[in-house]
This record gives sequence, C-alpha cells and structure tokens, in this order.
Amino acid sequence: RQERFRVAQLSREAAASLTGATFVVYSYKYVHDDGRISYPLCFIFSSPVGCKPEQQMMYAGSKNRLVQAAELTKVFEIRTTEDLTEEWLRERLAFFR
Repeated sequence: RQERFRVAQLSREAAASLTGATFVVYSYKYVHDDGRISYPLCFIFSSPVGCKPEQQMMYAGSKNRLVQAAELTKVFEIRTTEDLTEEWLRERLAFFR
C-alpha cells in the first residue's frame, strides 16, 4: 500500500493531524549549548489515546524492526499529540548530549 509522505514543520497543526498510530521520522536542526549544530534523525511513534487497539498492536509490533533496519538512535513515543512540540523534542534530545 502506498501512502503519501509530506514534509511538515513540527507544529501544533502537524501534531493535530496524527489521529491514529503513526511513525514519524524527523530530521531536526539541533543547536547545542556550545554552538555546535547537528541534525539528529528522530523516530517518533505516535499512538494517541483512543487509537484502535488493533492499529496500536500492528504499529508496535513493527516498530522495533523498523528502528533496527533504519539504524535510528533517537527513538521516542507519545500518547498525546498535543505533547509533540519543538520544546518537547529539545528536552528529549538534551539527554543525548
């Protein structure tokens, strides 16, 4: 099955569009405290409250294989799409300094 992919800014509008279980791979321009710039590739598994249990199981079952195959190291999960903000992502990325 083919799906359309789109580039979106990390915004409330983009987060609100995540109504079902979704994988998001997002390259983010991260400016470190010392001025260095990096572009971490972030994997975000969105499984909103109210999502169909069958869909959650399908996505959760394939998540680890996808993360391993793509060699992703910045892996996060959200249950409330309102949490998906730039501030939320920066807080999580600060852990990897």
